[in-house]
Amino acid sequence: MTAAKDRNARVSRETKETTVTVMLRLDGSGVTECDIPDQFLKHMVETLAKYSGADLEMTAKGDLEHHLTEDVAITLGRAYREALGEIPIKRIASATVPMDEALVQVTVDLIDRPYVHLELPDQMYEHFLRSFAMELRATLHTVVLRGKDSHHIVEATFKALGLALREAAAHSPSLMSTKSSVKWRTS
Repeated sequence: MTAAKDRNARVSRETKETTVTVMLRLDGSGVTECDIPDQFLKHMVETLAKYSGADLEMTAKGDLEHHLTEDVAITLGRAYREALGEIPIKRIASATVPMDEALVQVTVDLIDRPYVHLELPDQMYEHFLRSFAMELRATLHTVVLRGKDSHHIVEATFKALGLALREAAAHSPSLMSTKSSVKWRTS
């Protein structure tokens, strides 16, 4: 069983198109060191880590913005999933974040049943969040309550996701499920 101090993950993903390496400490203080050529992507990844309270080191390079964004999301989702380990967590959380005229709500369930419903004005970051949630194996819903500036909406979404992840990943004294824990068997 994973102890709180052990909620770390080191994940690398390499394809013909990208190379991404992540070192994540889930119970950190939001310290980030990211080497990502796309500055807005770097800003969103650092925002997610900061608001989730995770320490993150990441290097990423790739051929196209789309490939880099997708593979960063996949690798980061895998790192969060691995860092969660097997200890009981609160599992479900929501956060609402204002950013100037934008107001965004994000709800997550870290249940190992991936489902995504997103409201986002930017197709690239909708793809990021979908890829992240699928690899994390989480249910993720985002709702734009109001907003006009797509930058503000996207950034408020990443902040709200970080806050929701922080709360959902927090330790729980008992397993938060009526089904008990899931046991996988392979033959």
